[in-house]
Amino acid sequence: MAQLDMMTESLIAGKGERQTDVFRMLGLMYATGKGCDRDLVAAHKWLNIAAIKGCEKSAKLRADLAGAMRKDQLAEALREAREWMTIH
Repeated sequence: MAQLDMMTESLIAGKGERQTDVFRMLGLMYATGKGCDRDLVAAHKWLNIAAIKGCEKSAKLRADLAGAMRKDQLAEALREAREWMTIH
């Protein structure tokens, strides 16, 4: 997982549409478990960040995903997204 985090940091260094595409792809990757363990909290976190940065597709995906999550998972995902946004 540390390797994925390092890769993520380098990929998100960009700006604009490319950056939101990376966030959306991370969200989809975690939502489906393609290339990593399936993690709904991480998926929601990255889709939320992409949506905040203006990606309308991610806002829809985030809403769909939220319907499949428990309240505690959703709260954790929102907390992690806020924390990430504060740091970056």
